[in-house]
Amino acid sequence: MSNKNTIKVLIADDHAIVREGLKQILADTRDIAVAGEAEDGLDAIKLVRQGKGDVLLLDISMPDRSGIEVLKQVRKEEPGLAVLILTMHREDQYAIRSLKAGAAGYLNKQSAPAELVNAIRMVAAGRKYVSPALAQELANQVNEEREVPLHETLSDREFQTLTMIASGKTVSDIAKELVLSVKTISMYRARLLQKMKLRHNAELTHYAIKHRLVEE
Repeated sequence: MSNKNTIKVLIADDHAIVREGLKQILADTRDIAVAGEAEDGLDAIKLVRQGKGDVLLLDISMPDRSGIEVLKQVRKEEPGLAVLILTMHREDQYAIRSLKAGAAGYLNKQSAPAELVNAIRMVAAGRKYVSPALAQELANQVNEEREVPLHETLSDREFQTLTMIASGKTVSDIAKELVLSVKTISMYRARLLQKMKLRHNAELTHYAIKHRLVEE
């Protein structure tokens, strides 16, 4: 392909080894080129604002702000940029939440390189990319009247707090990782417990495991 038809990809992931691996995979394609990279949410937004990309590969878990927050900001500022979520989180944890926030696709980092390349090409062409398993889940939601799980009523930050507490992290651990105050995280915890009608962390963890929001 000529340069003007090359798909320019931006990579936002806080792990350097992941970014290098992605660049190596994409280096083997003739129609895709990496145009920039970022190691946190703020850098990702700055990178997007430069207008050099067609597709943003975005991780959900980053040190300063969640990928969902970055996604929403990008959708406001650069609605024409396709955002492909690429993460270690299982689809039943964040996929539907990501798509509702405006992602063009959702892919697990354990996917084969060929699937990643295919996904990039699809979202760059203006199409959506989801795995067969996620497509089935979305179809089930359309065709069935289902009771909305309580965790789907949470805000993105509350949901993130839930999964982190259920993974064994303390409020202090979460505050440090997300670069927020302990008071703020405690507020998120109080809100999510109230919304979900739970009393303490043990019930929260049991709920998260039962609904496969975290690994057992």
